[in-house]
Amino acid sequence: MLESVAPESRVPLDEHLQGSVFYQENKTGQPVKGHFYIESYGCQMNFNDSEIVASVLAETGYQPTRDVDIADLILINTCSIREKAEDTVRKRLQTFQRQKATQPGLLVGVLGCMAERLKSKFLEEEKLVDLVVGPDAYRDLPRLIERADDGEKGLNVFLSREETYADINPLRLDQNGVTSFISIMRGCDNMCSFCVVPFTRGRERSRDPYSILAEATDLFQKGYREATLLGQNVDSYSWSHPDTGEQVNFAQLLAMVAEIHPDLRVRFSTSHPKDITNEVLETIARYENICKYIHLPVQSGSSRILDLMNRTYDAPWYRERIEAIRRIIPDCAVSSDIIAGFCTETEEDHQDTLEMMAFARYSMSYMFAYSERPGTLAARKYPDDIPEEVKKRRLGEIIQLQNQISLAHNQADIGKTFSVLIEGDSKRNDQEHKGRNTQNKMIVFPKTGSHGPGDYVRVKVTDATSATLRGEVVHDVEQ
Repeated sequence: MLESVAPESRVPLDEHLQGSVFYQENKTGQPVKGHFYIESYGCQMNFNDSEIVASVLAETGYQPTRDVDIADLILINTCSIREKAEDTVRKRLQTFQRQKATQPGLLVGVLGCMAERLKSKFLEEEKLVDLVVGPDAYRDLPRLIERADDGEKGLNVFLSREETYADINPLRLDQNGVTSFISIMRGCDNMCSFCVVPFTRGRERSRDPYSILAEATDLFQKGYREATLLGQNVDSYSWSHPDTGEQVNFAQLLAMVAEIHPDLRVRFSTSHPKDITNEVLETIARYENICKYIHLPVQSGSSRILDLMNRTYDAPWYRERIEAIRRIIPDCAVSSDIIAGFCTETEEDHQDTLEMMAFARYSMSYMFAYSERPGTLAARKYPDDIPEEVKKRRLGEIIQLQNQISLAHNQADIGKTFSVLIEGDSKRNDQEHKGRNTQNKMIVFPKTGSHGPGDYVRVKVTDATSATLRGEVVHDVEQ
C-alpha cells in the first residue's frame, strides 16, 4: 500500500507478497563473516528496503543465502498494515526461536514497520529477537549486530527527517533480471485515520533526482527493462536543490527517467487522489514507455466515510480524477484499494463503494475488511463497531463485483495486440512465457524459441480470465 499504508503500501502492499530474498554471491571482496537470510512481508517498499539491507550487510562481508538452516543471521522485514500480517510474522519468529535453541550463536532480527511499533514487546516481553531495527536505521546494522554478538540487544528505531539511502546501491534480490524497484521517497505526511505508516516510517522526504536517474541508468545498463518508482505517495515527490533552488516535481521526474532510454519501461506506485495532477497525466500520455496504469486507492465510495478516514477528498473529487484519466489517457488502466466495514459504515455507505467501483471500472483491486491498528487516529477516536460477519459479507460483495468488472475488463482485450515485456516462464507451464502489457495485465503465451526474458514481443490476446490474459506472439516489436 504505497500511499498512506493501510492498504496503500502495497504498491501494492500486502502480505501475499511475501517470501525469502537472496543473492547469488558476495561480490564485495570482503571476507565472509557469515550467512544472512531475509524474509520480506508487505509492500514493494519493504522488498526494496530488504535490498538496501542486503547491500549494507554485503559491504561488511555477510553472504546472502536462501537456506535458512545455514544462516547465522535471520532477518524479517515486517508489515504492520493489518493484524493478520503481524500474526504471520509472530509465528515465523516463534519458528526461528526454536531454531535458535539448537543453533548457538544464531541471531534473529526484526526490521521495518513492526520493529518500530513493537520494539519493547519483541525485545523484553517476548524475547523473540536479538535485533530490532526501524526503516531509517539500516546503516546501523553492522554495529547492532556486533552488540548482539556480545550478548546485548541491538535496538535502533530512530525515525529520520533526512534519510533516503540515496547513496546505497541496492543489492538486487530474488529478481528476474528484467523488472526492479527504485525508491524515490520515504515516509508519509498524509494522516489517514486508519493508517500506521506516518508513525512507523516517519515524515515524508524526497530523494534527489540525480541519484534516482543514476540508479535507473545502472539498472538499464545491467539488462533490466522496467523500473517501478516507489513511494507512499509518489505524486507528492518534491525536491529542491539546497544551493541553487532548482526544483523537481513528480511529473518532471517521470519524464527524466523515461528519457533514459525508450526501451526502459517506467511504472510507479502509489498515487494519492488528492495529489495526482493533470501534469502527471499529460506526462504519462506523452511518453510511450511510461506505462498506462495508475494505482489510485479510493478506500471508500462514501464521502462521509472518506471524511472519517481523513482522506482529504470526497467522492465527487475522486470521480473527477477518474474522468481526467480517461480524458487524457484513454487506454489507461486504474486499480484501487478498498476497505470494507470501516467505523460506522452503513449499508448506504457500502452501496456508495459498490457504485464507485462500477463507475471507475477498476482493472483490479486490493480489498480488505477494516482492521483496527493500535495508535492510529481511528483507533483512538472511532469505535470499531461493524460486526465481523457484516465486514465479511460486505467484503465478499466487493470481491464479487471486482471479479465481474475484472473479467469484463480483460475480455474486452480479446483480439487486441499488445507490446509485452517477457519477465520469465509461466508459473504453471515452462513451455510458456509470461509478461505484462502497459496496463499492468499479465499475459501468458507459448514460447517461440527466439525470445527470452527482457525481450519485447507483440502478443495478440486470444482468451481471458478475471486475473490473466492468454495470447500468442505475432511479431517482434521495437520500442
